[in-house]
Amino acid sequence: MTLKEYFDTTKGLGTLSTADSDGKVDAAIYARPHFMEDGTLAFIMRDRLSHHNLQSNPHAVYLFKEEGSGYRGKRLYLTKVREDQNAELLQSLKRRKTEYSNGEERFLVFFKLEKDLPLVGDGK
Repeated sequence: MTLKEYFDTTKGLGTLSTADSDGKVDAAIYARPHFMEDGTLAFIMRDRLSHHNLQSNPHAVYLFKEEGSGYRGKRLYLTKVREDQNAELLQSLKRRKTEYSNGEERFLVFFKLEKDLPLVGDGK
């Protein structure tokens, strides 16, 4: 099963962890990643701490715990490669089909997948 298939079919809770240039860490709840045709993964972000941290430190970890008992899931080690504010693309990728409100900026942030590990263990 590919990662795209996994995230398309698996319910759970995800967090994105980032750090600023001084190493101060942040973690925030994030929806499942979007898998792009060019092989990158993307997240829709507001202009908040996670997005701010990625401006000075491109590295992040997405941790996903599957619904249910136990500790099944994924850890994705990521490196930011670019971002975009294309409103049409952002709107087309949204999973909840509500209009954006309050004028808050949104960014589509693209990442290269560096490593994919299970939630628990080293994958060996």
